[in-house]
Amino acid sequence: MEENILTDDVTQVAQAAIARHVKGLRQGRRWSLDELASRSGVSKGMLVQIEGARTNPSIGTLCRIAESFGVSIGRLLESEPEPVVKIVGADEPPVLWRGAAGGTGRLLRGVNDPAFVEVWEWRLPPGETHDSSDHSVGTRELIHLREGSLVVTVDGTEHTVGPGETIDFRADRPHAYRNAADVEAVLTMVVVMPEGEFDRRAPRPS
Repeated sequence: MEENILTDDVTQVAQAAIARHVKGLRQGRRWSLDELASRSGVSKGMLVQIEGARTNPSIGTLCRIAESFGVSIGRLLESEPEPVVKIVGADEPPVLWRGAAGGTGRLLRGVNDPAFVEVWEWRLPPGETHDSSDHSVGTRELIHLREGSLVVTVDGTEHTVGPGETIDFRADRPHAYRNAADVEAVLTMVVVMPEGEFDRRAPRPS
């Protein structure tokens, strides 16, 4: 079971928004719950709970559902149509992930037009780790380390990133982040996703 669940910051409003968007996107494609479950790798029972706004899905679950629809996580959290200009307040971005050591991941902004892009702020205290499964084919992550040190593992190979450095990698394969230093790691992450729906049943490129 995934332990990194949506926090209380987004519980009520976000649950309702996620439920509305998941159901709307699914029905708009004429997919059954079974079809969405097969495409996303998320169980039908969990999808029923999500569409009923009766659970806090983990960040991994949200990623899988969003990818299957070909949208960003931000799209699932939208409470109203996007304006021409939007300024997001410093305290508005929701904490979508909390780690065992107190780390946090906040979705600063997610957009779907003209491209699928998410901007995150992550804070990992010493000893904190976050494992991520593969995303949709062609997804890339760019991480700029503002403070501390970070070990990024991609396909089993470790890469150490220092303050002021930026790492760019293909995120359509298993990857993980680990703070092996004795100070907090603070980073800005940009996730760039390809257009189109993603079906996890399809063969993966080598």
